[in-house]
Amino acid sequence: MPIPTEPAEQMNGWTYRLRPASSHPARLMLMLHGWTGTENSMWFFARNMQERYAVLLPRAPHPDPEGGYTWRLVSPGSRSLPGLEELRPAAEALLRFLDDWSPLSGVNVDLFDVTGFSQGAALAYTLAVLFPRRVERLAALSGFLPAGWEAHVEGMKGKRIFISHGRADEIVPVDLARRDRVRLEQAGASVVYCESEAGHKVGKECIKGMDSFFNIG
Repeated sequence: MPIPTEPAEQMNGWTYRLRPASSHPARLMLMLHGWTGTENSMWFFARNMQERYAVLLPRAPHPDPEGGYTWRLVSPGSRSLPGLEELRPAAEALLRFLDDWSPLSGVNVDLFDVTGFSQGAALAYTLAVLFPRRVERLAALSGFLPAGWEAHVEGMKGKRIFISHGRADEIVPVDLARRDRVRLEQAGASVVYCESEAGHKVGKECIKGMDSFFNIG
């Protein structure tokens, strides 16, 4: 299934794509692209997601000077990994959008799953720690826990999390993923960890692992 050629959908200032579920009631899967990505960047993962999921792929709200879009406001010195407070505005705005979108789509968004890549993974973590009652399962692909999450560590207790990281990642070092695994388990999360020989992308074995992770229950 190639990336759709028709224009993306728009609502309340948000641009997004939707891969509808084929069964009802549908469960929401939120897919969050990385820095300089677009609503098309995660389509590879969306097209293979279980048919019970309605997969929503929003475009980040801030244009980036290097092209594409970012989940944090671009400012001088904003090339370092973003912290929780930098990502909070996007997380809060995204939830408001979901709540407005839900009655129009017929998809319940009270409890959903989320997959994020790189900066999108940091935003997925932000959603989970700030709004733990909204996020059930979370997949962090080539990502990182944003600094400041420790103030909300109780939100990760009982969370089911899949982490995928490449040992040759030149953008987000694999040591961060290894550290995050330990910290999340210490916080009471249930973590499935997959490490591959890939760079800043998801290895084939980890794609299979993620499929299995979301296929349980």
